[in-house]
Amino acid sequence: MEEEKKEKAYVIKDKRIFDETGDVRKDESPQPEVKPIETKEETERHTPGKESPEASRDESFPEVNFFNFVLSLSTTAMYHFGDFPDPASQKAERNLAAAKQTIDILGMLRSKTEGNLDSDEKSLIDGILFELRMRYIKEKDRP
Repeated sequence: MEEEKKEKAYVIKDKRIFDETGDVRKDESPQPEVKPIETKEETERHTPGKESPEASRDESFPEVNFFNFVLSLSTTAMYHFGDFPDPASQKAERNLAAAKQTIDILGMLRSKTEGNLDSDEKSLIDGILFELRMRYIKEKDRP
């Protein structure tokens, strides 16, 4: 336990190939790269199985928060209304049952988070639910 409390000493060594003038350094031979020791938190973060290979390659995903989650579900419903083409077939197809299920999921999310949302989150989900429900009624009556 005392060993964990001790701080580890670090040695900083300049491993650049070139010196200040831009010439190749001649005073040192190249040394093999040593992997730095990870802290306990870093080790837990990089434990296999906790992170998918796709996530480590592409860091361009938006932050996961309530707003983005609700917007993602609403986009899924619009996809099922046929607003966006399928990436594989390039055809936009309607699937009203899937759209209704996604709207119902948003409704369930709204009721389960009752009293836990701030005013912006509440107005976002209420507005999206209203728009999607009206759109479903319109699409249901369309041949």
